[in-house]
Amino acid sequence: MADPMRIRAQAAGGNATVRVLMAHEMETGQRKDAAGKLVAAWHITEVTATHNGKTVMTAEWGTGVAKNPFMQFTIKGAKAGDKVGIMWIDNKGDTRSDEASVT
Repeated sequence: MADPMRIRAQAAGGNATVRVLMAHEMETGQRKDAAGKLVAAWHITEVTATHNGKTVMTAEWGTGVAKNPFMQFTIKGAKAGDKVGIMWIDNKGDTRSDEASVT
């Protein structure tokens, strides 16, 4: 995975809208390859968001989430300069994390 995440966080009216694009294949384990063999399941299972180091959201995902998932949410009380972090873990134990400043 070349670029695991793109995070954009924009403040407006005392809140911040956070948009995250995650690079991940998100295989369900039900698709077959060209040879007819099942492709092993490989998907994000948990996503955690932090605001200035404090956990503000946790999501549990399964196989029904599309390849390269996009997620958007709002953080109340966030302002420009605050830090927003995103961390995910997949069913193979791989993790990725990134952080961005609210603009």
